[in-house]
Amino acid sequence: MTPDSARPLRPSEPLRIAALVKQIPAFETMELDSDGRLRRDGVELEMNPYCRRAVSKACELAETTGGEVVVVTLGPPSAEDTLREAIAWGQALGTTIRGVLVTDPAFAGSDTLATARAISRALESEGRFDLILAGRNSVDADTGQVGPEVAELMGLPFLTGVKSVELDGRGLDAHCEHDDGIVRARVQLPAVCSVAERLCDPCKVDPAGRAAVDAVHISTVSADDLGPGPWGAAASPTRVGDVRLLEVAREGRRLEGPVHDQVEDAVAALEARGAFDTTTRPPTTVVPATGGDGPVTAVLGEPDRHRETAELLGAAARLAADTGGSTALLDVTPEGLLDVSTAGAEPAAGRPMFGNQGADRVVELVGSTAEDDVADVAAHWTATTAPWALLAPSTAWGREVASRIAARVGGGLTGDAVELDVIDGRLRAWKPAFGGQLVAAITATSEIQLVTVRAGVLPLPAARTVTPEVERIAIPHRGRVDVLARTRDDDIETLALAEVVIGVGQAVEPDEYPLLDPLLDALGAELGATRKVTDRGWLPRARQIGITGRAIAPRLYIGIGLSGKFNHSVGIRAAGTVVGVNPDPDAPIHEHCDLSLTADWREAVPLLAATVDSRSSAT
Repeated sequence: MTPDSARPLRPSEPLRIAALVKQIPAFETMELDSDGRLRRDGVELEMNPYCRRAVSKACELAETTGGEVVVVTLGPPSAEDTLREAIAWGQALGTTIRGVLVTDPAFAGSDTLATARAISRALESEGRFDLILAGRNSVDADTGQVGPEVAELMGLPFLTGVKSVELDGRGLDAHCEHDDGIVRARVQLPAVCSVAERLCDPCKVDPAGRAAVDAVHISTVSADDLGPGPWGAAASPTRVGDVRLLEVAREGRRLEGPVHDQVEDAVAALEARGAFDTTTRPPTTVVPATGGDGPVTAVLGEPDRHRETAELLGAAARLAADTGGSTALLDVTPEGLLDVSTAGAEPAAGRPMFGNQGADRVVELVGSTAEDDVADVAAHWTATTAPWALLAPSTAWGREVASRIAARVGGGLTGDAVELDVIDGRLRAWKPAFGGQLVAAITATSEIQLVTVRAGVLPLPAARTVTPEVERIAIPHRGRVDVLARTRDDDIETLALAEVVIGVGQAVEPDEYPLLDPLLDALGAELGATRKVTDRGWLPRARQIGITGRAIAPRLYIGIGLSGKFNHSVGIRAAGTVVGVNPDPDAPIHEHCDLSLTADWREAVPLLAATVDSRSSAT
């Protein structure tokens, strides 16, 4: 950015805001071809739900300060409709607003980094912006990478998942919604922020309103306008390979009649399906011998997420064994909480013994734990050390740090992977796509390969006895982002590791949750929820299941007091057995179940709990 674009905002100055939007397939109309590719002909397209909040908040802030909004999207000519919707929304509010469509056949095949580069160049050509707002992620891919990559490329601070914001003219104070808690932070403008679903009401305009927008409010930017490339696929350091369809064949058995009879039939059927089998345990894997002269597989450990770090170390050790190399852990540690990380030593403050979990070498990054600061130091280490691969947790923290590192070193980053292996000497990461209907194999063409991995999907490493080498690097606080407080109201591992989950909708009110306790206890279940439940604050956001929440894979899922619409049901596709309880025979939940009870949950749940208890006593 130019020096003018980085100047501080004066208290009385109107805000100039950019809103980044993406056009995606409407999930309800999405279909896949036999090869697993998205069928685009005739598919309804719409603005990404998170981007709707970015537009809405941008218009609100611009209107409040007397500023303007520029809405930017990269896509085919049809993406102009998304700009029209944003402009129509802003015009209805009296906002000064226009759109920029970055479009050219040369942009085809852009991955997140190529997209971020094109958008960054387009933003810079538009002049100074005080604030850049983006959706936290797109629901068709769920990577959350473009926002922090744009911030890194433009040299700006970044906040993710903003759910409330206050401006005092000199800076921005925000509450940020992370995976299982809230981060309070302050940044000086200019800055980039990704917005949470709960930030504000979404921008929505009907087709007639979109069509009424005068084309004069939209400008087009081509690849030639942005200058020398490469662009598109040629600039993308990741490639999509094999695709596996995740076909889900549910039994679809609908139970009717007296509730007592339905419950008896349901429990008998669940027993026959093995849904009560409690002999399974979280998988573990033996840590193979590493420490060879081959390439280094590195792990970025998020502070106070010991299980995720252990899972990543186990995976790194397996990859290192396959490549004849060694492992290194970047252990981010607040000042004053150090771990000697040696076998046989008592871990400080309960921190894990990383050597026993797969680390041949530990690099203690000591000091600030703010994403911006960690990324700066970790990116320098990555650029100078050039590991074969860097694995990070797929959390709000991990996504930002990994995205910034990828942008700094030009590395291919695969987000939200659920499986890792080696093919032809390269890292292959399998990630879900299109609402969990398939998993795609992603490889990187860059020297350094990066990946973020979902919590709970990899086996824990079985202990070995290794004393790793240890070095220490300081993380200075650059002052671009001040983290005022971090609080957690839950744990992202809870649903990821749960063998049984009971999902509740808004038909079960909070004062009725104790009525579920007998069934939760009988099944050893955890409580999940729909978006509307977490929107109301009845349960933590970490318990939200669905497109904008979590995808889970329990042995048994029971949906209670929820309709089971598509946005929720895609999150339970990987469940072993799905049961629904809803008195409405036309409720969508019945279509996504192996067994469904046509009954009021207040009658069915006590009977289910008693029947499961009696079955357990008998065995």
